[in-house]
Amino acid sequence: MIVLVARYYGKPGQGDAIEAALKQMAPRVAASEPGCLLYHACRSQEHPDQFLLYEHYVDEAALQHHRETPHYRQFVEETILPLLEKRERDLYTLVVGQPPASTKQRAGE
Repeated sequence: MIVLVARYYGKPGQGDAIEAALKQMAPRVAASEPGCLLYHACRSQEHPDQFLLYEHYVDEAALQHHRETPHYRQFVEETILPLLEKRERDLYTLVVGQPPASTKQRAGE
């Protein structure tokens, strides 16, 4: 199980556009990525242009597949990245807790 935690730091005033793109992407992840077990995006209450993404993938191949999808290219690479001041990503291995019971727990379903 691979856990990806990403932090998006939007340019001032870009939070709504980033949120809109994430909301469009989530159902596409749910519909076409069986290896993505959890896909959550959270918006900071204190800094509305900042986001935290929390994702679970069954393995490295599933994460790589995610990065190669048309919706990743459209919404992350083409839409969101130009709106960011910076992006941080870290990969983790789940060591305590249960992975999601099913893909029905993904955002957008």
